[in-house]
Amino acid sequence: MVDLINTVNGWAWGPVTLVLLLGTGLYLSAGLKFATIRKIPAGVRLLLSGRKGEGKGDISPFSALMTSLSATIGTGNIAGVATAVALGGPGALFWMWITALVGMATKFAEAVCAVHFRERDDKGNFSGGPMYYIKNGLHKRWHWLAYAFALFGSLAGFGIANTVQSNSVSQVLHDAFSVPPLATGLVLMVLVGAVVLGGIKRISSVASLLVPMMALAYIMLSLVVILLNITAVPAAIATIVDSALTGSAAAGGFAGATVWAALRFGVARGIFSNEAGLGSAPIAHAAAKTDQPVEQGMIAMLGTFIDTLIVCTMTGLVIVIMDVLPTGISGASLTSLAFGNAFPGGEYIVTLGLCLFAFTTMIGWSFYGERCVVFLLGTRGIVPFRILWVVAIPLGTVVQLDLVWLIADTLNAFMAIPNLVALLLLGPLVFKLTRDYFNKRA
Repeated sequence: MVDLINTVNGWAWGPVTLVLLLGTGLYLSAGLKFATIRKIPAGVRLLLSGRKGEGKGDISPFSALMTSLSATIGTGNIAGVATAVALGGPGALFWMWITALVGMATKFAEAVCAVHFRERDDKGNFSGGPMYYIKNGLHKRWHWLAYAFALFGSLAGFGIANTVQSNSVSQVLHDAFSVPPLATGLVLMVLVGAVVLGGIKRISSVASLLVPMMALAYIMLSLVVILLNITAVPAAIATIVDSALTGSAAAGGFAGATVWAALRFGVARGIFSNEAGLGSAPIAHAAAKTDQPVEQGMIAMLGTFIDTLIVCTMTGLVIVIMDVLPTGISGASLTSLAFGNAFPGGEYIVTLGLCLFAFTTMIGWSFYGERCVVFLLGTRGIVPFRILWVVAIPLGTVVQLDLVWLIADTLNAFMAIPNLVALLLLGPLVFKLTRDYFNKRA
């Protein structure tokens, strides 16, 4: 069974999917004339002015981005980056940057389509995302992709955004402070349940408070390490770029990595971190109070910029600067070691950051799964889904999760494929909506 899932996972995240992810981003970037990069300052202005929102929707544009970031800024920024660099060498960080630059166009297009094709459910709340822009934007022959996305989306979250997260938190707390794993799971169940059972408005309120605070704290901590070792930064950047283009030489416990390994792990972990192309984030952006899909798209693309080009870069630079790759360890332990070597107690701050990041991932992804269930079963599925989501949390702390992680990772790839096909087909509409929006403001 494990061998079969390993084979399917290797195919699901193989060259075809990686080319589709990067290719879609490049196609959309070119079709938008790289407006997603040129319009970053305009997106920031919209974000800062979007704390209330104007138009129909359930939450403010700012809260929609924070809800999206609550799900994406997670273990991928701490453990995912470290894993990519450990397996693909420092060059993996370079390919994460490239993935993010083209991924901004993907995230922009996802949000534009999500707002343009969203619906109200029978309780009056907005629902949107890939399942709706496939159903409402494409020919009937493609509608089966909407149901496939919703099915994979409703299931994948229980792995990668629920049990895997609670397991990560229980492990780091047990290692650092000897907290019993089940105790961690039960506390998380209560905390997450208190937020999730309140629906999108409570989720967005908590996300809008926690996400800016924890992201800024982590960035500031990383900047302290970088500034204390500022003379090592030019060499670290040179190592990252050189490793991406020529591969990494072996050093100590580090086995070295090829260019292909850097590209593969950089792209795969980059997508895991910022979710551009996965189709999850537009579900949150569809709930924004706005009548301008393009404006929400400009806010949405900042999520990829913040998540990968800022937060992941901080982690990657600290790891390379502190020269911990030769130790041969990986994941969150590698990041903890890097910060611990930088200053006393650094590893405990990483532990706290991992706990907060995992918590926000759990509350953000609960909304994604819920909206997928609403698409499949209607609003009658909301309460049962929320209860199942909360009950599953402590299970993650007491079971072996290797197989769960593998299945969830595979389901994520199966989510991405229908979404990317839809974005390629809806690309011309995104280009037209964007062109019309900027022509009116010229």
